[in-house]
Amino acid sequence: MTAEPQGTGSEASTPEQVAAALETAARKSGIAKVEPGEAPSARALLAAVGGVRGLIETIVPGAMFLVVYTLNSELVPSVVAPFVVALIFVGIRLVTRTPVSSAIAGAVGIALSAGVALMSGRAEDNFVLGFFVNGGAIVLLLGSLLVRWPLIGLIMGALSGDALQWREQKAKYRVAAVTTLLWTCVFAARLMVQLPLYFTSQTEALAVTKLVMGVPLYAATLWITWLLVRRAYERVAAAD
Repeated sequence: MTAEPQGTGSEASTPEQVAAALETAARKSGIAKVEPGEAPSARALLAAVGGVRGLIETIVPGAMFLVVYTLNSELVPSVVAPFVVALIFVGIRLVTRTPVSSAIAGAVGIALSAGVALMSGRAEDNFVLGFFVNGGAIVLLLGSLLVRWPLIGLIMGALSGDALQWREQKAKYRVAAVTTLLWTCVFAARLMVQLPLYFTSQTEALAVTKLVMGVPLYAATLWITWLLVRRAYERVAAAD
C-alpha cells in the first residue's frame, strides 16, 4: 500500500493532481476519440491519429524531405521544403478556421529539426530531435512503471472517468502495466533501428524508417492497446 500524501483538506494529492492534468490533456487530444470500454472502430482510430487531414499533415513533410533529398542530396532544399509545406498547412487551417495548434506544433518541430541540420551541415541531423523525443518518452514510461503508476493507466483512467480506481482493480492495473511496457518497446525499437542508420549517415534509409515507424506503428500500437484495455474493462464489468 502507498501512503497518502500529507496536505490541507482542500488540496488534492499529487496523484489526483496528475490524474486531473492528464484528463484535461487527454480530452483535448485526438486520443480522446478512443474510449477504453468501447469496441475498437476504424473511424475512432482514424480520429485518434488526427483524421485524414492530420495524417496528411504528419506524413507529407517527412515524405517531402525524402523526395527532395533523394533527388538532389542537397541539405538546404531538403529541410526547407518540409517547413514550407508545414506553413502551407498552417495557412489552410487559418483560412478554414479549423483548430491550428497541432499544425503550428508540427511546423515548430520541423523548423527546430531543420535548424539543427543547417547548423551542423549534416542532413541526418534533421532527425536528432526525434531521437531525444523517443528517449524522453522511454524515460517517462519506464519511470511511471518503476513508481507503480503506469502512464497508460493514468490516461485510460482519465478517458474513462475511472480516475485512480483502476489501480485497485488487478485486471486494469495489469493491462496498464503491460501496455505501458508495450509503448516503451515501440519507442525503444525506433531508436534501435534509426540510430545505427544515423551513425552510418544513411539519410534516405533513416527518412524511410521514420515514416514507417511513425504514424503506421503508432496506429498499430494504439489499436493493440485499445483491444487489451477493452478486454480488461469487460473482465472487470463481468466480475461486478
